Amino acid sequence: MVLGRKHLPQIFIHVALWLSFYGLMLYPMLSQSRPIHSDLLAKFFMLTVLFYFNYFYLVPKLLLSKNILTYVIASIVLIIVSVVLINIAFPPDFPKDLHFQGPTQPLLQDAPPLNPPQQNMPPRMPRKPDNGYGFLPFFMGLITIGIPYSISAILRMYVEWNKNEDLRKIVEKVNIQSELQFLKTQLNPHFLFNSLNAIYALSVKKSPDTSQAIVNLSELMRYMLYETDKDLVPLGKEIEYIKSYVQLQRLRLSDSENVNLNISGEDKGKVIPPLLFISFIENAFKYGTDYQGKTDVRINLSIEDTSIKLIVKNKIGVFNRPSKSSGIGLENVRNRLKLLYPNAHELVVENNGETYTVNLTLTALKQDL
Repeated sequence: MVLGRKHLPQIFIHVALWLSFYGLMLYPMLSQSRPIHSDLLAKFFMLTVLFYFNYFYLVPKLLLSKNILTYVIASIVLIIVSVVLINIAFPPDFPKDLHFQGPTQPLLQDAPPLNPPQQNMPPRMPRKPDNGYGFLPFFMGLITIGIPYSISAILRMYVEWNKNEDLRKIVEKVNIQSELQFLKTQLNPHFLFNSLNAIYALSVKKSPDTSQAIVNLSELMRYMLYETDKDLVPLGKEIEYIKSYVQLQRLRLSDSENVNLNISGEDKGKVIPPLLFISFIENAFKYGTDYQGKTDVRINLSIEDTSIKLIVKNKIGVFNRPSKSSGIGLENVRNRLKLLYPNAHELVVENNGETYTVNLTLTALKQDL
């Protein structure tokens, strides 16, 4: 298996850890010019086996599977047994020149001893080296194996957490894309339904503008079919789409004198998610007709170098009883703004009982060259 670049940091960490472990164990002997014990290589081998047995098997199978108590017990038993086996297999050596000593005997039988031995003095036994047996070497063995063992568990948990974090980001991105696609498909039928109602109203009145309205609708549908599957579209195309929609509404209305669309600023080089503004504009036409059939809708789109500002204002006219489908477009665009412009937009909606105003400011996105 060929290791990719993403594995290089892990390899570097493992190499650095082992250099540190081996360096700490060899330093006392090297600094004091003492010979390196012949059994040190075997101890290094056992330490490495325990490290990676914990890293590749115990942590994934027990600790990460929430079997914490089983993991702790298994680890304690494994470390203690390993230390005991190491002490049995590689016991410290006694000094070879130690032997039993009795009372000092004179060299000549006739000569009195220089230092007469004390009576009833027990024979002296060789002293056991402090570093050979007892609790101290066992405790040091626990430290020598326990620290790398614990580090292997911490390192594996970090690697798994990092993988889960990357996976979480991928899943989150996929979910966002799926939700955006769902919102688009939800918006298209909603828009088409309202546009067909507008054309139907023209046909009922036998208006000569009906054919022109159908042409405008076909242009709108062409844009929706071939452009809105992209994440971003040129701002200029979105503006043309808005103009076509406003023109379609003007053909439908009996009095469109107070329908104003004002666009200022340079759109060249800027991009925007498709169909982001249309819900606010559509909502204004839907509820902006008064008792006399007059429609008052004012749309102002201001394009600046770093921001895009949309203000849609309409007089509140005759309202039908709210249905389940009312407000779908507005809720839709609110959700899209949260997903597409997190912390990069400001939406203020005001309703004073007479006028409904939407004030939206976005951070301008520029097209990559």
